[in-house]
Amino acid sequence: MEGDDCEFRYGDGTNEAQDNDFPTVERSRLQEMLSLLGLETYQVQKLSLQDSLQISFDSMKNWAPQVPKDLPWNFLRKLQALNADARNTTMVLDVLPDARPVEKESQMEEEIIYWDPADDLAADIYSFSELPTPDTPVNPLDLLCALLISSDSFLQQEIVLKMALCQFALPLVLPDSENHYHTFLLWAMRGIVRTWWSQPQRGVGSFREDNVVLSRAPAFAFVRMDVSSNSKSQLLNAVLSPGHRQWDCFWHRDLNLGTNAREISDGLVEISWFFPSGREDLDIFPEPVTFLNLRGDIGSHWLQFKLLTEISSAVFILTDNISKKEYKLLYSMKESTTKYYFILSPYRGKRNTNLRFLNKLIPVLKIDHSHVLVKVSSTDSDSFVKRIRAIVGNVLRAPCRRVSVEDMAHAARKLGLKVDEDCEECQKAKDRMERITRKIKDSDAYRRDELRLQGDPWRKAAQVEKEFCQLQWAVDPPEKHRAELRRRLLELRMQQNSHDPSSGVQEFISGISSPSLSEKQYFLRWMEWGLARVAQPRLRQPPETLLTLRPKHGGATDLGEPLWPEPLGVEHFLREMGQFYEAESCLVEAGRLPAGQRRFAHFPGLASELLLTGLPLELIDGSTLSMPIRWVTGLLKELHVRLERRSRLVVLSTLGVPGTGKSTLLNTMFGLRFATGKSCSPRGAFMQLITVAEGFSQDLGCDHILVIDSGGLIGGALTSAGDRFELEASLATLLMGLSNVTVISLAETKDIPAAILHAFLRLEKTGHMPNYQFVYQNLHDVSVPGPRPRDKRQLLDPPGDLSRAAAQMEKQSDGFRALAGLAFCDPEKQHIWHIPGLWHGAPPMAAVSLAYSEAIFELKRCLLENIRNGLSNQNKNIQQLIELVRRL
Repeated sequence: MEGDDCEFRYGDGTNEAQDNDFPTVERSRLQEMLSLLGLETYQVQKLSLQDSLQISFDSMKNWAPQVPKDLPWNFLRKLQALNADARNTTMVLDVLPDARPVEKESQMEEEIIYWDPADDLAADIYSFSELPTPDTPVNPLDLLCALLISSDSFLQQEIVLKMALCQFALPLVLPDSENHYHTFLLWAMRGIVRTWWSQPQRGVGSFREDNVVLSRAPAFAFVRMDVSSNSKSQLLNAVLSPGHRQWDCFWHRDLNLGTNAREISDGLVEISWFFPSGREDLDIFPEPVTFLNLRGDIGSHWLQFKLLTEISSAVFILTDNISKKEYKLLYSMKESTTKYYFILSPYRGKRNTNLRFLNKLIPVLKIDHSHVLVKVSSTDSDSFVKRIRAIVGNVLRAPCRRVSVEDMAHAARKLGLKVDEDCEECQKAKDRMERITRKIKDSDAYRRDELRLQGDPWRKAAQVEKEFCQLQWAVDPPEKHRAELRRRLLELRMQQNSHDPSSGVQEFISGISSPSLSEKQYFLRWMEWGLARVAQPRLRQPPETLLTLRPKHGGATDLGEPLWPEPLGVEHFLREMGQFYEAESCLVEAGRLPAGQRRFAHFPGLASELLLTGLPLELIDGSTLSMPIRWVTGLLKELHVRLERRSRLVVLSTLGVPGTGKSTLLNTMFGLRFATGKSCSPRGAFMQLITVAEGFSQDLGCDHILVIDSGGLIGGALTSAGDRFELEASLATLLMGLSNVTVISLAETKDIPAAILHAFLRLEKTGHMPNYQFVYQNLHDVSVPGPRPRDKRQLLDPPGDLSRAAAQMEKQSDGFRALAGLAFCDPEKQHIWHIPGLWHGAPPMAAVSLAYSEAIFELKRCLLENIRNGLSNQNKNIQQLIELVRRL
């Protein structure tokens, strides 16, 4: 065929985009698919991450797609919630209203028709149906490719990250049959970090954590030549699945919709990894291994096949027939050093012809008879899988090529493929990041020399401001002491204001001041990854701590010491900007600096723009455990100006000790970006803004939801810890006092931190009690059932010593009271939630549990329902929130 001849010429490195003979019918398929899915409007102005995260009517219901245009949004919603069934997105067709009477909703559900392409009766029905539906459902791989083509770089990155957490195979080369310009998705992979067990040949093993883009591993590619009766994807899944548990990492034909013809996803290259856990019963291979899968025939996708041969240690070719054309294709690979293995079927194809061409290929590809495998479908699966694993193991033990995703991208560029990261804005942002990070040799030294306003100056100023604030509530504060505190504060602020921003901070400010929104977002992502690599080594945690950590309860702790080493992050640069603004504002308020001489008045505006783009910003400083009040209120004022008429807010916060899954819960519920895991989590409280769709804001009663993650502020200090306990209790009171809704995350049924109980008792006296939900998260075992009624009673009646101690601190005249006696806390009104374990299986190869995802969705639905029904405190606008911040 003419098309095959054209594609064969790709083998000599010719850019595929130069091929003008691409069939017209192929060019139109992409546009037809985009139109079918309602994505054609996003080809110029791409779909953004913020678009996909908006709260709408659909956020409150577990809806099924009715028409093809629903499919992308349903897939995104499920993927955001880490739902393992996200790829099983099928349409459910409502019965026509005049077909039969509908008496109840339950009866309506029974009349739903599930579209099964293998059902001849269904095909007959749709042949005369007037419903606006296609003849066949959409293949999930087509849906994925159409969505990625329609998304901007940051939504692509989010999609790939969520797919990785679900243990789905990831798109590596994205085909584009319309423009004939395939894209290597390097940028989309940047956010994926994995933890695995590393066992050196000599010495003690340990857990290692790294970005998958940078870590090198042997790669094995599986491809199809012409036709194969064996399924590549099923074989790959079997190779990657430990024991008898089938893990459907790669989508295959035996899954729902798997037999549907692919319209635009042929040529897609997928990637997945095996990572060892340190458990002999689960570790198939002793080290990380990369697996690659080309969708479609290598003869039609020669460029992708050539890439795979250049980056792989071995290529497995599945085929039933080796014809003269395929022989010529393979003969052109005679210079390749890659190992080749053929997987044939004994019952299909022309055996004599296959043997003749294989004998000719033996000297060309440097293979022998051990490189030709025969698979009898469904009869020898286990033994055949063991044989494939043995081949992979033998390659691993010998000297072999090890490549990172970055290395693969370099090879792709040489072949003429487009690499998503090579756009000008991304590269300019990367260069700016490198100018900052190359100066960081030691994290502590950099903070001391470059971030000069933090450390002792800010810590002392924060302490003075706390004392000054406490004096305001004293009955008859001594004026002399007040004046002394004011003098000391001005002295410290003048000392801070005498400095200029360091070169690194100035470079950072330039990065976030870029007029290009994309360049600004690229810069912030590069900074996150760059600082994570150069600032300080990551703490090595067991693999189950990748998203959430087991609780550690602290006793008395030095308030000046962090609960864990705080990694250098973007928040430190923003914190420095905040201190420049704080110092300058304090001097202007005191009349020590004319307002016309301000240099940093625009800083809150820059920060508010970052909040609007989805970056979590620090609300309570993690180093001093205090709120920079002028900086926060200045930021909120700028936010109010930018939002104009859409400034009605609901504040939702989470409280709980570190390691109870708070951040993971919020990220899963709303698609947020709070840091997770002690090895990368800052200590302070962070806030992130979620937009409510305009069509839903009137019904919900707000335009935005401000989500606050308490991070590591509540360390679980006991009442005997004195100042430590009082500080945690005050911070808990502050966060709950700002909130309309509070989620309290618990690791054990009786694990209610005393500081949070103290905050409840204090807020009850003020009458400002948020709507609250207790969430018990099972951090250990997926199979543990929800708490029994007796357990709920224990949860609502915390240990007596904590109750008494908290009540004593509040000087309650009626002694102590159980938490169940507080307002709104009715155990029959679903204030207590059980969230199943996060993982299904053993990390690092575990996927997020479907039960976890579904439970989080139900919690989200309840929270939004409470907000809509007015069960939370009265919603506020940003101006009211500013006043509340000042009072608290």
